[in-house]
Amino acid sequence: MVKKIISGAQTGADQAALDVALKLGIPHGGWIPKGRLTENGPLEDKYQLQEMDSTNYNKRTEQNVIDSDGTLIISHGLLTGGSEFTREMAIQHNRPWLHVDLNKLIAFHAAQEIRSWIKEHKIEVLNVAGPRASKDNKIYKAAADILETAFYLDIGDSSVSATADFAGRSFAGTEIDSLPQTVDQAVDKLLAKLSLREKTMVANIPEENLQDLYHFLEEYRRNEFLFWLENNELMQSCRLVSGRHDFDEHNASLVIIKALWLRLRETNVLRIVK
Repeated sequence: MVKKIISGAQTGADQAALDVALKLGIPHGGWIPKGRLTENGPLEDKYQLQEMDSTNYNKRTEQNVIDSDGTLIISHGLLTGGSEFTREMAIQHNRPWLHVDLNKLIAFHAAQEIRSWIKEHKIEVLNVAGPRASKDNKIYKAAADILETAFYLDIGDSSVSATADFAGRSFAGTEIDSLPQTVDQAVDKLLAKLSLREKTMVANIPEENLQDLYHFLEEYRRNEFLFWLENNELMQSCRLVSGRHDFDEHNASLVIIKALWLRLRETNVLRIVK
């Protein structure tokens, strides 16, 4: 479990990592060149980084690699410039490193790979690097979304035994009268079963990643949703909510998942502290 996130605080991937740390309440830090130097001027005071004695970017890059348990580099494509130097420093100092190329991995799979790598190497202090914003104007949002999803998966993993417990139950003996008749009732039943950690994970997944949430809840969905959806009243409610009448259980499950997400967005969203 990551206990601290550090970076060099450059625009782009570096600052995305620090903002995720602030949003999730994870301690952050790292080294930054003298004068709190970034390509957009001095770094804001809200970021708690230490200044080097030099304005040299490479020296702070090397020190962040040394001070971490592992270095994650996020990019669109091959590593160049400072990102490639970061990789070289990780190799030189015999530190675990992982390069996630978002041109080759979809967001959810990238998050899963990061989570597995962190767990494998028992990384508690994570150094995050990648291109600056002037080199890749999409890297900030991409890196932030990937990191958030990876940490939400880790939150979910902390309660996996409880999840497996209700996901594996048999519902063969459930009375038809107790089945949810509407989308709202289905959401109520899900909320009663989800832990606080799971609710937080669901609430903070970006809307464009709801399809990934469908896969994350697949075992639970297979055991419970499909049994629920044998209920014609619930299927009809899903059709009414979606405005469609030509869809199957897969689409109905997505309607319920989105309704769950919308409900939790009102109560369980983690927000950046400024």
